[in-house]
Amino acid sequence: MEINELISSPIFIAFLIGLFSSIHCVSMCGSIIGTLSLSLKPEIRQTKSKMIAFIFSYNFGRIFSYMLAGLIIGLIESLLTLPLGEAHDHRFLEVFSALIITGAGFYIAGWFPNFAYIEKTGSLFWKTIEPYGRKLIPVSSLPQAFMFGMVWGWIPCGLVYTALALAATSGDIATSIFIMLAFGLGTLPAVASTGIVSTFISRINSVPAAKQVVGIFLIFVAIMSV
Repeated sequence: MEINELISSPIFIAFLIGLFSSIHCVSMCGSIIGTLSLSLKPEIRQTKSKMIAFIFSYNFGRIFSYMLAGLIIGLIESLLTLPLGEAHDHRFLEVFSALIITGAGFYIAGWFPNFAYIEKTGSLFWKTIEPYGRKLIPVSSLPQAFMFGMVWGWIPCGLVYTALALAATSGDIATSIFIMLAFGLGTLPAVASTGIVSTFISRINSVPAAKQVVGIFLIFVAIMSV
């Protein structure tokens, strides 16, 4: 695959969105995984290998939910392209996706705070499933950690919706799923290692220029996606 094909690949773009959204991920999800980790039994927290296993179980559950959302959005996209023809509708979805990614870029850069209102679109569903997540606390087993991660994956998040907007342009259900997998893997380094890198990322988060660089990058990604 040539470099220009790689850069314009929606799966690669989704991975970059996840990777460069670390500032947002740590501030939003870092406290969640921190609280969950502290709620584990002392014998688990004091054993590094067990602690790592639980952290990754949380996150793989979260990423699985992203993939499930990709499946749903892929099915919806395939239905939407039927009435007007795939080529016409697909191009409309590409432009819509680029606008969402651009909005996310302006949001992270601090130039468009109202973008946060997009997160309200999933609030009703979150209120429905959030009580099930609470019932899983305190987490005492790896399957339980995975299940909690699945619930956690549906927390309203503008950047997850940004990745879903990109997935909606894939034109293929399998690609839509892989786009969300790539996005989730992009967020994994920051969220899974939150105890190690959260201080560093928090420092970056306090520097407006750093957030603007990430925001501009996302805007560039939006242009490339079109």
